[in-house]
Amino acid sequence: MPEIVNLDQAAAWDGPSGEAWVAREEVQNRALRAHTERLLTAAAVRPGDHVLDVGCGTGETTRACARLAVDGDVLGVDLSTVMLARARAAAAAEALTNVEFQRADAQVHPFAPGRADLVISRFGVMFFADPGAAFTNIGRGMADHGRLVVVVWQDFARNEWMRVPWDALAMGRPLPTPPAGAAGPFGLADPEHVRSVLEAAGFRRVGFEDVAVPYDYGPDADAAAAFAREIGVMRPLLADLDDDATARALDALRDAMARRETRDGVLLDSRVWIVTAFR
Repeated sequence: MPEIVNLDQAAAWDGPSGEAWVAREEVQNRALRAHTERLLTAAAVRPGDHVLDVGCGTGETTRACARLAVDGDVLGVDLSTVMLARARAAAAAEALTNVEFQRADAQVHPFAPGRADLVISRFGVMFFADPGAAFTNIGRGMADHGRLVVVVWQDFARNEWMRVPWDALAMGRPLPTPPAGAAGPFGLADPEHVRSVLEAAGFRRVGFEDVAVPYDYGPDADAAAAFAREIGVMRPLLADLDDDATARALDALRDAMARRETRDGVLLDSRVWIVTAFR
């Protein structure tokens, strides 16, 4: 059994959050298509690279790297058993032989020392309970001059894709928004905090690319509202409402999505940092 110390996140991702993601995997990957493309462009995977994908989920980015690292290999790690099972099945269906998936807590997992030429993550590194420990441990598994390329959300206020459905479901209630700096979607939103964590963990040449890309909620307002209500941080907004209030909140959510419907679907703005660093 792997050692797991990030217990709160393990309980979520090896439970309801992981199961929900698998159930809507195609929708999630479509929503993040532009983010994935920018991450892979920045990562510039080379044919002989040994790649580590942290928080790989159902393995879309892991498989993409495996197709590029044709003379290398890719290891995807995650806390979610069900997401990793889906990742393995998808890699097998594609007959990829240079990819492996392991359940692992990146804060403590014994990565092969000095092996990874490239570490990537698509929104997987914001959930560390102890980011300093995690990045220090990841660094031990990286080769000299190895590259780190991760994409993380900027703060809540700059991310319309979350702010719009949040405000609709809140219905005027003064609810606290997801905190910056804590394990969660905005855990690495502050670039100065990220720089200090990475430099303390032994990384150098830390850089940030400010990227604005659309978050694709789906083809129409109905699909967008159904998707938004199931996002992990959104579900609790409905938990304490009675049936009438829930119906009104969902009507407000659909109306908000309808106002942003285009002929290309429901596209909301998102802002991310593509963070790069070197060993």
